[in-house]
Amino acid sequence: MLVVPYEALPPDPFAGDPADPARALGGPDADAADDAPLDDAERDEVVADLGDLAVFEALLAPRGVRGVVVDCEDCSEQHYHDWDLLRASLQQLLDEGHMRPHEPPFDPDPASYVTWEYCRGFADATLAE
Repeated sequence: MLVVPYEALPPDPFAGDPADPARALGGPDADAADDAPLDDAERDEVVADLGDLAVFEALLAPRGVRGVVVDCEDCSEQHYHDWDLLRASLQQLLDEGHMRPHEPPFDPDPASYVTWEYCRGFADATLAE
């Protein structure tokens, strides 16, 4: 199979154009133009979330909690994130300014996941003792 290096391809005539007709097709680069670098406040929030995540995992993983469940506004379904997956996603957001789609856990047990708010409340209560 012949592989053409990226540099040898002709330039994209719609590169950087918000009206690029290919955006309607979706794909990995469909939202790339919408990804602006994180500002200082957003970076600080992600760094704080990574710190909180470390605390949450340290407190809850030994109790059998596998990660965090998030209600997705886009698809109206719950998404289950294992600790490692969530940490990698947050690190990617910090490094690249966006999170790429990921493969969800296979057949997650909802009883093994809690919300971010639950994690925060549990950590606050535990650390207040």
